[in-house]
Amino acid sequence: MLSLLLHRAPTRAFYRVEITYNLFSEYTVLREWGRQGRRRGARVNWFSNLREAAVAAERWRGRALARGYDLTERRLGR
Repeated sequence: MLSLLLHRAPTRAFYRVEITYNLFSEYTVLREWGRQGRRRGARVNWFSNLREAAVAAERWRGRALARGYDLTERRLGR
């Protein structure tokens, strides 16, 4: 549905937030982070409705921006 990709230039670090709809009628927010060429971290959170998922994704995006990441890509899917 929605995918946000943020980068921090000097360290080549990335942070990705993605909202998807799963087979169990829930919304999933996937967060991935790390540096290019190194081990990645990931966390998945489930929400019962799109509003809660969007609020959580926006909160995590805001935290990444506060830590010096810049939004490099935004994709909206069907």
